[in-house]
Amino acid sequence: MTSAADVVFVGALTLDAIAVVDTFPEPDSRQVARDIVHTGGGPAATAAVAAARQGVRAALVGTVGEDAEGERILAELRAEGVDTHAVSVLPGQRSAASVVVVDASAGTRAIAARVAEPPVIGPQARALLAQARWVHADHLGARPLLAHLAMLPTQDRPGLSIDDGYGIDGFTPGGVDLYAPTVASLAQRYGDRPVPDLLAAARADGAHAVVATDGAQGAWFVADGTAEHLPAHRVDALSTLGAGDVFHGGLLAALAGHRPTDVTTTELAHAVSWASVVAALSCRGVDGRSAIPTPAEVLAARPELRPAHRAEEAR
Repeated sequence: MTSAADVVFVGALTLDAIAVVDTFPEPDSRQVARDIVHTGGGPAATAAVAAARQGVRAALVGTVGEDAEGERILAELRAEGVDTHAVSVLPGQRSAASVVVVDASAGTRAIAARVAEPPVIGPQARALLAQARWVHADHLGARPLLAHLAMLPTQDRPGLSIDDGYGIDGFTPGGVDLYAPTVASLAQRYGDRPVPDLLAAARADGAHAVVATDGAQGAWFVADGTAEHLPAHRVDALSTLGAGDVFHGGLLAALAGHRPTDVTTTELAHAVSWASVVAALSCRGVDGRSAIPTPAEVLAARPELRPAHRAEEAR
């Protein structure tokens, strides 16, 4: 039986092998890695873990293969308290996986991926979505999720958040409650303009709230007023792998107690501040998950923040 969730995440689940090296390898070279880590990944899955670490009820919709990698992916997610009942295990298929090389000297990375099958919006997923306040989809989950939501009456839909960091062919943000691109993907969509103008263009296309991440430069956001910028929270970063996904999980956790239509620029400012600290502290780890902080760690780093809202408190 599928339990209720505050936020449902729809998209990719992977198993990652991550090597941290001093400099990126030359062809046919060999070097000793600082560390090699095997861990779960995927934008939607990592965002779900981040939200669960913040104390909200998080569920995941996606696919894994009928293999040892899929078993490990699901076991790690369940250990984090993420509801995986709506993850489909595909007979005869292999799970998604990635090999990631992190260049410690430059702070960059290269990823070679075996991609996942798109999520299946089956009966258990539909039951989760019928009760959730928010749903967040990455590039892999956006199309099946949007197709499902299009069949529902407006009043029966959860708040919709879309991660557009990788770009989604044919997608426009009309009707999206929380549009979450990168500044780079916004520029690809709307052209070379000042960032506030890019956010205004997304709002003109029908997005209610927009939060655009800009890596080490921080994030821009707007809901019902003027676009604002928040600098990134500074830490001694070991790796930025998955930081954007962690940011989205922290953002949805902070908004889980709000109905989508109630989100103002003021409320968004708090959520972006919370998510910024969550994402920054996650960069203390090699992978995208092991160093994701708890709420107590977030408040220790930024005591002036109020705790992230809990969905059950607003009911």
